[in-house]
Amino acid sequence: MAQDSCRSTLLLGKQLMELNKNGVEGFSAGPIDDDDIYKWEVLVYGPKETPFEGGYFKAHLIFPKEYPNRPPKMKFISEIWHPNIDKEGNVCISILHEPGDDKYGYEQASERWLPVHTVETILISVISMLADPNDESPANVDAAKDWREEPEVFKKKVARCVRKSQDEFL
Repeated sequence: MAQDSCRSTLLLGKQLMELNKNGVEGFSAGPIDDDDIYKWEVLVYGPKETPFEGGYFKAHLIFPKEYPNRPPKMKFISEIWHPNIDKEGNVCISILHEPGDDKYGYEQASERWLPVHTVETILISVISMLADPNDESPANVDAAKDWREEPEVFKKKVARCVRKSQDEFL
C-alpha cells in the first residue's frame, strides 16, 4: 500500500507539472491544498456551441491512494443540469467506473477505467460528455428526460446553471 501511495503521489505530481506547463483548453485543475495531492479542484469551462457555453463549473476530483490502478471520483460543486451528473453533482461516466467487467453488462471493460488515463484525459472526457450526454444510462433521470423529450426546457435549466456559475465565478 505504501508503494502505491508513493507511486500515485509521484504520478499526480508529474501530471500537475504537465498541465501547468502545457495547459489544456476547456479546464483548469490543481490540488485544493498544496499538502494534499489527492484532492483537486477543477474549473470546467462550458464547451462552445453547447447549452453550457459561458459557464464556469467547479468540481472536485478525489484520487484514491491506488491511483492509477483505481479511478478518481469527480463531483461538481457548482449546480449543473445534465443526464450524466446526479443531483448531488457526482459524475457518472464510463472511464471513472472501476476497472474490469460491468456486472450489469452495460459497459465493456475497455470503456471503463484504465491506468493509462490521466487528469487531462478524464477532464477532456467530461467536457465531451457535457457536449454529448449519454441519456441511455442516466445518473439524473429527470435531466435525461428533458434532454430527450423537452430540449427547450433542458436548455432553460442549463442556462440557469450557467448564469449561477458566472455569478459564483465573477
